[in-house]
Amino acid sequence: MKMMMLQPLWDLLRGHSSLLLSPLFPVLFSLGGYLTCCLPYLLLDLLALRWASLRRYKLQPQSSISWASVRSCLSLTLYNHLVFLLPITLLHGYLSPAHLPAQAPPLPRLLAQVFVCLLLFDFQSFTWHLLHHRVPWLYRTFHKVHHSSSSTWALTTEATGAMETLSLGFFSGCTPVLLGLHPLSQLGFFLLNIWLSVEDHCGYDLPWATHRLFPLHLYGGAPHHDLHHLNSSCNYAPYFTHWDRLIGTLQTR
Repeated sequence: MKMMMLQPLWDLLRGHSSLLLSPLFPVLFSLGGYLTCCLPYLLLDLLALRWASLRRYKLQPQSSISWASVRSCLSLTLYNHLVFLLPITLLHGYLSPAHLPAQAPPLPRLLAQVFVCLLLFDFQSFTWHLLHHRVPWLYRTFHKVHHSSSSTWALTTEATGAMETLSLGFFSGCTPVLLGLHPLSQLGFFLLNIWLSVEDHCGYDLPWATHRLFPLHLYGGAPHHDLHHLNSSCNYAPYFTHWDRLIGTLQTR
């Protein structure tokens, strides 16, 4: 039964193979998935302006979001996707066309593959992030853009310089391919990674947030990353806390 559970979904997706195999699909999927994940939090920001019951979940209640900052973040995201990511994905699609197998992966395999990719991306991002904070030239040249705001909100997730966008895109795009993931597992990882990254930057400590699902503070979430934007000498891993705990850079409050 587990072998067949994902087959109807995969058959449905393969029915749109012309879209999935298009060299434009990775950029459209990345940008569309990102903006879709941001929308609930942007709506929450608007509602929190009127209802104090929502504002109490904000990690920095005194912070505010201007329309100018919304335009700035959106412009930077679109610029990075169209000017840098699009040409690379078009070239990759030309040199290495995608293939869609007939069979879907078993559900346990998909879940295991997604989790392994998430752990590897967490380590890759942690290493990149730590290096750019420990080497002043790297910070000034590549990472400073992302720290232009000391408070986090959804659209700051991809408010990054071109090199940071390309580096993190390389980690998230190449790791599933190198591990030989099924295309459906790749899509699952990409979606989850986008959602968790936006959640990290949402600026809220919500009752249903991902970090509340893990015991012993094994997962940092939005409170973990918001502290990093307030104090850039801590909390370098995007998701899990074991690497920061190992090198003594974990801060919980």
